[in-house]
Amino acid sequence: MPADATANSAAVRRRRAATAGFHLGAGALSVLWLLPIALVLVTSLRSFDDIAAHGLGSRPHSFTLSNFGQAWTDGGQQQALVNSLLVTIPCVLVTLALAAMAAFALSRYELPFRRFLLLLMLGGNLLPPQILLIPVSKLSEVMGVYDTLPALIGVQIGFGVGFYVFVLHGFMRSIPVEIQQAAVVDGAGPWQIFRRIILPLTRPALAALSALSFTWIFNDLLWAITVLRSDSKMPITAALIGLQGQYVSMWNVIAAGSVIAAAPTVAVFLRFQRHFVAGLNVGAVK
Repeated sequence: MPADATANSAAVRRRRAATAGFHLGAGALSVLWLLPIALVLVTSLRSFDDIAAHGLGSRPHSFTLSNFGQAWTDGGQQQALVNSLLVTIPCVLVTLALAAMAAFALSRYELPFRRFLLLLMLGGNLLPPQILLIPVSKLSEVMGVYDTLPALIGVQIGFGVGFYVFVLHGFMRSIPVEIQQAAVVDGAGPWQIFRRIILPLTRPALAALSALSFTWIFNDLLWAITVLRSDSKMPITAALIGLQGQYVSMWNVIAAGSVIAAAPTVAVFLRFQRHFVAGLNVGAVK
């Protein structure tokens, strides 16, 4: 056999071995990642008597949906989920709207101190939130909004808008300036350029940030327990901690509550998955 053919055959075998090794490793990591999720799902469907008799890690002998009803009503998950949505949805909409307008102004116009403003926003995101817990709590008390959902909404917007401005600024800055110049020649003003040209071109980035911000805000616990006190106003994450204290040994109810708490973020990610991947790819290319 010629030397070239032998070398090509060996290279093909090495590529196949590398591909097989990659798939085996990725498959093993996927199984390890999904095992805890599968355990929680199975546990949420088992009865308490089954778990008590056979153990938490045993093969299930019964399935029931009553755990979800118990967590939903008796565990307070219903009101907590409503509170989380009342906080998360306005925060995502308002934060992205403000960030988009600020990023448009900072990226498309020569504003004074714009570099300083961007660095200030970036520095604010690098600041550890733990050192601001007491100041934020005291400030909400002084303003008379402590233990209210608007206080939590304001905190989430204030701490999120800087990061979103920084991300959208880089995305909008990569849009060719000739597009904006052509719109100006046609008589378009700044608001028309922003609404009809820049926003449609920024849709992948906005969709990716929407999925991320929804997940971050919905799953946040730190700011919720900082500015809220009443159990009836707590979001789903804080209510899940209360559920663990209320049903300390009933792992089936706790698992059902965890599934309820995770369902909205999973649904949002699946809904925006295509846009999320597109936003990451476009951002990487640009």
